[in-house]
Order: sequence, then C-alpha cells, then structure tokens
Amino acid sequence: MITTDRLELAPLEPRHAAEMVDVLADPVLYAFTGGDPPDLADLEARYRTWAEGSPRASESWLNWVVRLRNGGAAIGHLQATVVEDGQAADVAWLIGTEWQGKGYASEAARALVRWLEGRGVGEVTAHIHEDHDASGRVATAAGLTPTAEVQGGEVVWRLPR
Repeated sequence: MITTDRLELAPLEPRHAAEMVDVLADPVLYAFTGGDPPDLADLEARYRTWAEGSPRASESWLNWVVRLRNGGAAIGHLQATVVEDGQAADVAWLIGTEWQGKGYASEAARALVRWLEGRGVGEVTAHIHEDHDASGRVATAAGLTPTAEVQGGEVVWRLPR
C-alpha cells in the first residue's frame, strides 16, 4: 500500500471491479485513449489478467486502485509497467470524472513516481495525447517533462535524470 495525505493506493485485485465499474462508467474518460466504459464482466476479466501479470518474463505489471483515505471510496487506478530488470517504468493514471479537478491524480502520480524511484527505477515515462492538457498537468506535477518523442500518437513524457 502506498499512502499520501488524502489517498491510499492499494494493489488492484479482481474484487475491486465491482466498485470501480461505476468510477469508470463515464464515456468522457475515454476521449483521448479510445474505447468505451467497461461493464462489470469485462472489468473483472481485465483485472484478473492484470493480477496474473505480464506474460513476458522481462516485464512486470503493477496496478493500484486509488482510494480516498480511511476506507473511503475508490476513485480511480494507477498502472506501472516495469521493464529492463526493474530499471524503467511507464506509468498511467485514470481518475473518475466525479473526482477530477481536485488534485487527486497529481497526488497519486507523484506518490507512484516516488515509490518507483525508491525501488531503484531510474527511468519513468508516460505516454499522453498531445491535446490532453489535464494529463499533461498531472505528469508535470509528478516531475515528468514532455519530450520530442511521439509513440502511437502520444507524446512521451520523461522524468529528467
């Protein structure tokens, strides 16, 4: 578990799907990433796959449910795909519409980057659609800066070293 002043980041488990399905229900959340809100069965299957981990031996999938502290509501999730023998990670975040604009994504992303750095991860990246200003602000708050690299139509943000 990772904690911040207002949040708890708990390792994501398939049982979290029931409370997360409503958090992820707003189609607006998928404007920059594509896709549609998952139904409960889809989300349970996705979380089972995530919990089983990457099929690649050289890659680890780390996922957390973002929850308000002291047993509060689930409000989103974080992901880190760790590669290169634990030396590099690509991170992502998603906070439900109801909780956006309150600094929760920035707080969670900062905590995640600090947690990764504390475990020896030296390179942290995020891939963000060039028009997704809110995610750019979250990345900036987490210490990442945009690069000139574009992969899959998204700008690569990197933690400076």
